[in-house]
Amino acid sequence: MSFMKKALPRRTFLRGTGTALALPLLDAMIPSMTATAETAASPEKLRRLGFVYMPMGCDISSWTPPGEKKLDVLSPSLRSLEKVKQHVTAVSNMELQNAYPGTHATSNSSFLSAAKAKRTESTDYYLGTTVDQIAAKQIGQSTQLPSLEMSMDLLSVVGQCDNGYACVYQNNLSWSSPTTPLPSEAHPRLVFETLFGEGGSAEERKAALKKRASLLDSLTGEIQRLRNKLGPQDRQTVEQYLDSIREVERRIQQAEADSTENPLPDLDRPVGVPAAYAEHARLMFDLQLLALQGDITRVITFQLARETSNRTYPEIGVNDPHHPLTHHGNDPEKIAKVAKINHFHVSLFAGFLEKLQATPEGDGSFLDHSLYLYASGMGHPNVHHPTNLPLLVSGGAAGKMQGGRHIKFEKPTPLANLHLTLLNKVGVKRDSFADSEGTVDELFEPLDL
Repeated sequence: MSFMKKALPRRTFLRGTGTALALPLLDAMIPSMTATAETAASPEKLRRLGFVYMPMGCDISSWTPPGEKKLDVLSPSLRSLEKVKQHVTAVSNMELQNAYPGTHATSNSSFLSAAKAKRTESTDYYLGTTVDQIAAKQIGQSTQLPSLEMSMDLLSVVGQCDNGYACVYQNNLSWSSPTTPLPSEAHPRLVFETLFGEGGSAEERKAALKKRASLLDSLTGEIQRLRNKLGPQDRQTVEQYLDSIREVERRIQQAEADSTENPLPDLDRPVGVPAAYAEHARLMFDLQLLALQGDITRVITFQLARETSNRTYPEIGVNDPHHPLTHHGNDPEKIAKVAKINHFHVSLFAGFLEKLQATPEGDGSFLDHSLYLYASGMGHPNVHHPTNLPLLVSGGAAGKMQGGRHIKFEKPTPLANLHLTLLNKVGVKRDSFADSEGTVDELFEPLDL
């Protein structure tokens, strides 16, 4: 630990031309010999909550782990989680009653709200405040961004999208009120500038970008002055953080250069993002890690693809559009392709968890001090049932959660129970959420086998 007479403020920024770079938690931000200050700055207080949405359900037979209680053996769809399975809990037999009758619109909109969407094709839509925004109103008020909404697809459709429901229900996971959806961002450059830029109009940000080759160019002097104030361990932490920023920016610049050479992306992919889905997703996950490292936000939602997406996945040998495959009519070949897509999506999430685990913080890692829910609002996609949803809860919740287990409820249980549990565990105390009937205490009990 660096023993300084005066600690750096937790909200320390390095400022350059159009740039405001937040720093990760450093020993120098914790005043020496001060117990109360150390507690206030500890990772346990930096509670983080993330949600990753997997569209259009799954092949549940390939998803569900074979055992109960202890997660010894992973299912085919989950096998990429092997390196982090001790930080992951699979949860089976939860449902979204308010997503009935079961549509793409209601599965997406009910996922974080557990609310019933008003059936309308116009602008008089009505849903409910989502769990991420309830968390953001409390644990996100001391950060630069109360929450961060991300996606993989260009969500520009309007009007009616699904069985009489307005497209707004499929386009947005997060709602800050029953009438206020929060658009997500799919372009890595725009997310990057949101995290590290100082604001201004799009034209002003573009002009500032032209003045420098990279975000860090205008911070050279500031970075050197900071290094002179820090101890060896803090200098190493800052260097690793800056290296990560440089690498993410390099990949964004490369994607933008590639799109100039090949200006014909698929219809769901914004111009200027990596052509390969996996590289785009990894870039978006890396941006989430940077946002958490800099304590820029503590609440994140990420939509891996929109409901009814016709995206193909040639990089894993699936050239058929995703949505038609999910209406498989019990065709074994189509079911196998759906399972392959499910495994692919989970593998990208697993890579993110491994990076969180490999990034040290305090007496543990970022994975130890976070909670992430990876799930879908649809179970059986062939019939759109919002029952037996595929669910994974990951992270350590600052020592409050033990993973490596499979919780299987005897009867269908409201997903709102899980949302309520996650809120309480990140310090947002509530007695109920939507149609909750209780909490999922099993997540935080010792695994006694």
